[in-house]
Amino acid sequence: MPEPVGNPTSAPVAAPGQPNPAFSGPSPDMGDLELLLPGEADVLVRGLRSFPLLDIGSEGWNQQHENLEKLNMQAILDATASQGEPIQELLVTHGKIPTLVGELIAVEMWKQKVFPVLCKLEDFKPQNTFPIYMVVHHEASIINLLETVFFHKEVCESAEDTVLDLVDYCHRKLTLLVARSGHGGPPEEEEFQYNTPMKELQKQAELMEFEIALKALSVLRYITDCVDSLSLSTLSRMLSTHNLPCLLVELLEHSPWSRKDGGKLQQFEGGHWQTVAPSEQQKMSKLDGQVWIALYNLLLSPEARARYCLTSFAKGQLLKLRAFLTDILLDQLPNLVDLQGFLAQLALAEPQPPKKDLVFEQIPEIWERLERENKGKWKAIAKHQLRHVFSPSEQDLRLQARRWAETYRLDVLEAVAPERPRCAYCGAEASKRCSRCQNEWYCCRECQVKHWEKHGKVCVLAAQGDRAK
Repeated sequence: MPEPVGNPTSAPVAAPGQPNPAFSGPSPDMGDLELLLPGEADVLVRGLRSFPLLDIGSEGWNQQHENLEKLNMQAILDATASQGEPIQELLVTHGKIPTLVGELIAVEMWKQKVFPVLCKLEDFKPQNTFPIYMVVHHEASIINLLETVFFHKEVCESAEDTVLDLVDYCHRKLTLLVARSGHGGPPEEEEFQYNTPMKELQKQAELMEFEIALKALSVLRYITDCVDSLSLSTLSRMLSTHNLPCLLVELLEHSPWSRKDGGKLQQFEGGHWQTVAPSEQQKMSKLDGQVWIALYNLLLSPEARARYCLTSFAKGQLLKLRAFLTDILLDQLPNLVDLQGFLAQLALAEPQPPKKDLVFEQIPEIWERLERENKGKWKAIAKHQLRHVFSPSEQDLRLQARRWAETYRLDVLEAVAPERPRCAYCGAEASKRCSRCQNEWYCCRECQVKHWEKHGKVCVLAAQGDRAK
């Protein structure tokens, strides 16, 4: 049996193959942390490149995934510690934002077209799903990096024509977010008790998709901050093709990041549902704030107003916003007073007829190009990756575990974490960590023991990889 959990100064040793808890010390000071030296970051950014769908999960692709994770963590450290943002500057200087957008859409297509086929292959019964999880997680890594750097307008400008592809990507994610809000929102973490690793991985991917959509909302808001410098094609795509103002109104109506559970208000933040104290319930959430700022930019900027056709449908949708513009909200975001005035004028104005002008505009091409290049090859790609990527030997897994341990440095992860760690079994706030692999957290000894059946193999593998350093 595993040893019982000790106090914060103890580190009990468990028998081989049994869980062993440990405790972490205080989080390191953000200003003292440096994951990458400036020269290292420059080399990693210069090396970013696009991969064909067939090579997703390959050795070269995995190396780039690890590099992106390091850049991602360093960018968060820089932004949080207010030490300047060299990652953002390097991505702009070397023209790598279009590359990131291309890779983002490529892995999105892989998840939609190849991953479902892979899951249905009869001979695909992996004992370890870490390699495929890294591919599924790749989209989250890229959108998180883009969310961090797109705060700066020069990043949006450096995206060049791919900003069209990014707008389409964000629209797809937000449309799914609105659709999902009518079906109970994202799955619960405690629902992940399935009898096969692949079933569990599919559910994890579903929850990850929800979090990716929330990141896409933030990226879209940052794009709207640049509305005065966007191309006419991008503005037309946002306002006419996708009618983003009306979609944002639906997001405010459904608020998929908020819910009632047992009469208590909960909001999704930091990867978990968190109960909101009664005294905080009138406070605007970060995601609500992103929607309001995006609406403000799209409806009140001169460039957008000149091109947005306020049809009877658009007028009806936008006037729904008046019910949300309370004095409490206006106190928190005073600029919305201007939006309130715009809506008052809109209520008295006659709706405009749909425009029928012949307009030549640029269209996004990444998704269509990837679909055209790989049409009819999805099953062949899945079978190739089954043989060459997702069936690694035990030795390959140990080597990969060592590389993951080097990439995901615990001191950095703790510093960039949006909140205290959560128990891997029940989701409660945790203070105890498995001392064998140093990866999983628990709130108590009981949860650790219950989770061991699931965590055991991964724990031993990670520990072997660590010893192989």
